[in-house]
Order: sequence, then C-alpha cells, then structure tokens
Amino acid sequence: MNKVIAQVTIVPLGTGSTSLSYYVAEVEKVLRKNKHIKSRLTPMSSILEGDFDEVLKVIKKMHEVPFSKGAQRVSTRISIDDRRDKEASMDKKVASVEEKM
Repeated sequence: MNKVIAQVTIVPLGTGSTSLSYYVAEVEKVLRKNKHIKSRLTPMSSILEGDFDEVLKVIKKMHEVPFSKGAQRVSTRISIDDRRDKEASMDKKVASVEEKM
C-alpha cells in the first residue's frame, strides 16, 4: 500500500454568499463516508491519510459536491506528501514537531 497524506481545500465560487460552511459540511459528509481514509477537518482545509488511489478517488468526489449543490465553479487545491522511505502519518508528523519543542 502506498500511503499518502494530502491537504485539500475546495472552494465553490459564484455562490452569492461569502459563507461557505454549508458547502464544507456537505463535502465533509462525502469524505467521512469513506472508512478507508483517515481525515481531519481544519479551519482552512481537510487533511486526508490513506492509500494514494483511494485518496485521489475521494478528492474527486469531494470536488463534485459543490457543483451538485448549485455552484457553477469550483477551485480545488491539493498538496500531497508521498513519503516512501518510511511510513508517515498525520499523528507522527505532529508528534515529531511537538517532541522537538
């Protein structure tokens, strides 16, 4: 298994409102249905951890959500950490920083 950590920010455009929490909630519902991916919601993005192919599949589903809710344009930014020399995880990355502080 090729496990990755990905950061995803999905922004619906042209919705007529500056509030995006409705869209974020709908996107998170799709993400949380996938039991093979560990995720963490942050104030600015979602962090995903799992098999590379599964992560990409769920990101595509997440990207489609705002369209299904009426958005005419969606901007999605993805950052992927693909480490192959040793197993990485969200928790391990945070713990590594915290132990150095």
